[in-house]
Amino acid sequence: MKLVVAIVRPEKLSAVLESLFRAEVRGLTLSRVQGHGGEMEHVETYRGTTVKMELSEKVRLEIGVSDHFVEPTVKAILGAARSGEVGDGKIFVVPVEKVYRIRTGEEDQAAVTPVPEPVTA
Repeated sequence: MKLVVAIVRPEKLSAVLESLFRAEVRGLTLSRVQGHGGEMEHVETYRGTTVKMELSEKVRLEIGVSDHFVEPTVKAILGAARSGEVGDGKIFVVPVEKVYRIRTGEEDQAAVTPVPEPVTA
């Protein structure tokens, strides 16, 4: 099991979510974050005061996946988030020691593998 953490540009979020859906990757957590990477510092003058804009708006996606879903997840994000410019973001793949699904008490693989919706008659 792995935790895929991706930091991407906000304007690429829709494309990334669509790409993950097409790759059948389900279940994620999304956070609006600020950060600084390789982007050049941006300096603005506001009402006569020079302000350094050091932090960029980004989106952080956290996706818990089974080992066989790591590669499709990473490929989906890379394909949709890349603009070729500095500041496209990063993807981190982190090992996960233990996972529990709160609703059912399932553990590990059963807790991160997508569960089909119940069929109602």
